[in-house]
Amino acid sequence: MSDINSSPALKRSFGMREAVTITAGSVIGVGLFTVGSNIVGLMGPSVIFATIVALLISVYPALLYAEMGAALPYAGGTYQFASVGIGRAAGVLAGWNFIISLVAVTGGEALAFSYYFKTLFSAFGVTLPFSDVAIAVVVTAGFIIANVCGVKIAGRLQNGFMFFFWGVAVIWFLTMIPNINLPSFVQAPSFLPKEGQMSFAASVCMIWWCFAGFEACVAMGEEIKYPRINIPRALFLAPFVVFAVNALFQWFLIAITPAESLAALATAQAPYADAMKAAGILGLPLALLAAGVAFGGDFSTMNAAIATIPRYLFTMARDGVMPSVFAKTCRFQTPHVAIITLGVLTMALIATDSLIYIASLSLFADLLYYVIGILAAWALRRRRPNLQRPYKAPLVTIGAPVSALIYLYMMTQLDTNAFITGVIWCVLGLAIYFYCSRHNAKAENATPTLEQTGALDMPQDSVEIAAMDREYLVWKVIVAAACILALLLYALPYLCA
Repeated sequence: MSDINSSPALKRSFGMREAVTITAGSVIGVGLFTVGSNIVGLMGPSVIFATIVALLISVYPALLYAEMGAALPYAGGTYQFASVGIGRAAGVLAGWNFIISLVAVTGGEALAFSYYFKTLFSAFGVTLPFSDVAIAVVVTAGFIIANVCGVKIAGRLQNGFMFFFWGVAVIWFLTMIPNINLPSFVQAPSFLPKEGQMSFAASVCMIWWCFAGFEACVAMGEEIKYPRINIPRALFLAPFVVFAVNALFQWFLIAITPAESLAALATAQAPYADAMKAAGILGLPLALLAAGVAFGGDFSTMNAAIATIPRYLFTMARDGVMPSVFAKTCRFQTPHVAIITLGVLTMALIATDSLIYIASLSLFADLLYYVIGILAAWALRRRRPNLQRPYKAPLVTIGAPVSALIYLYMMTQLDTNAFITGVIWCVLGLAIYFYCSRHNAKAENATPTLEQTGALDMPQDSVEIAAMDREYLVWKVIVAAACILALLLYALPYLCA
């Protein structure tokens, strides 16, 4: 077992593909298939406008993270950026909130898996005699073990889960075509609330939760090969990947749901399964959906979240601002203590069995650490103007403050309980930080240099460079086509009316 001095850096094993699937996998899951889909019950076809706004307020921050991630490709992402740009306390506050955000996402994802896993069996008339909490805890334990055993295993699992999800999604879309009712898009049912339980801004917040995590790969900056190339490329793609998946699934959800059942989606635990049952679409199609969501969407998010959040705790411990035990790595070169500890915290959150509470807590933490991260990009330009930046986001002096203000405004739309829990979590994190900083004041800085982590390495082989460029081009074409298709589908009912 190695300590922080004998193993100062993690192992670079991920390429652009893993950076994209880790990022997309952190996002596509519990939000899309639960809370985000509940908004469809409130807004009907108008949900596409909230989804477009969520995309627009995600794109520019993703560019800021592309710049910072390429310049400072360390484990810990926002924690590192804010520490250098604003100050260590701000970095700790950002990292601490990133941790609870993804712990909440992991807990919510595990519960969502339980809902759809049970649906998979109920599609064939079988009722499982296990509670949602018990199933969620068991699968969480499995991912903890897998992530302790090595980053390569986590990366392979991630690719498998994401490509399985996309494959099943395409098949499910095709099987749903005979059940589509286009007139539902032209005029929303009269019983839908004209002024719903949420304002448009609050609805955008809940849809945006389906985008939160668009920068997840920067948390694993020390484990991505050629980060100066692969991190920006992954972040250019990620928000649009998430938009395409969300918009397409929302469209099909509206299309297959009977008009009289649409409003009920606002409170459904498993909206897609409930919609199919209401439409009488049972058996194999329902099982296909449940399998894709559970073993593709849910598993990809759980695996990605359990992989990324320990890197923040690991990095903060390595810097002496969290207990040093979390900076230990095992023979697999993974931060096993951090992985196991945060896994146990996830299980405690699962025990609440409340997706609404989990979503509110996660949203508060998401918005706060994004505000800090966005301001860090602006501050880094001022404090470190000579920092080598392989990619530079445009108009930072205007774009960063405007983005921060948008996210601060979104925080005003959250439930009061989210603020209370979030503030308590922040106070706890800062208290631990001040204690550890004082206790470790004379400790030697164990943070490796960029050279030590291999961050400055670049591909030398022209064949490898060509292969990387070709892979990126394929991703761009596919993602662009998916986004255009989604928008055309929303326009199609009006064209056919």
